[in-house]
Amino acid sequence: MKLVLLGTSGYHPNDRRHTACLMLPELGVVFDAGSAMYRVNDYLCTDTLDVYLSHAHLDHVMGLTFIFGILAGTSLETVTVHGEPEKLEALRSHLFSELLFPVDPPLKMCPLEPRITLADGGVLTHFPLRHPGGSVGYRIDWPDRSMAYVTDTVAAPDVDYIERIRGVDLLIHECFFDDTEPEQAELTGHSCITPVVQVAKAAEVGRLVLVHINPALADDSALPLAAAKKIFPKTEIGTDGLVLEF
Repeated sequence: MKLVLLGTSGYHPNDRRHTACLMLPELGVVFDAGSAMYRVNDYLCTDTLDVYLSHAHLDHVMGLTFIFGILAGTSLETVTVHGEPEKLEALRSHLFSELLFPVDPPLKMCPLEPRITLADGGVLTHFPLRHPGGSVGYRIDWPDRSMAYVTDTVAAPDVDYIERIRGVDLLIHECFFDDTEPEQAELTGHSCITPVVQVAKAAEVGRLVLVHINPALADDSALPLAAAKKIFPKTEIGTDGLVLEF
């Protein structure tokens, strides 16, 4: 199975990264629709596309307005956006307000179900995360592998969602801050690097990839990766275009 990191920035894009968007091309599954959503075209190999939203903040949904461009020249038959009902209603009322986006996009919106069976038999579940306005994390289990996507939340060594991601082969987790701004992380509902790797260790995951990186950082060396690896050795920083096989 391949997971493509289309966008790995948080808050806004910069010259190195676009905002949150991950894709499982073989399944036509996308997690979040940030500014990197236009890159979906490069990996499409299905006639359906299912977009699962963590929440409705603009850096995670702005790419839904690119849908006409994504559909152009493809064989896509349906695009379905899955999210919590109140988040979908916010999209209808605000993002796709006539004054902001005057033509209704050709997509369906479906409330998240507790358990979804994907085309290849994988089982997708979701769980609540602490973030202003609320967010959800996702986990997919196949008979021989598993992954989880956790973004826009405050990591802590004893956080509730550890049990929901326990033992996954691949954990994609946000890491907006280094360890110098814990108060700002708490205020904004984001994570510092040391608590993230502590979560990965406590949950006994196989591999940790950090995303939702602060776009204000000059480069990846601003994150103390060497120190983080002392806690959880299989930690890496995700970059746009990175293809992960698991």
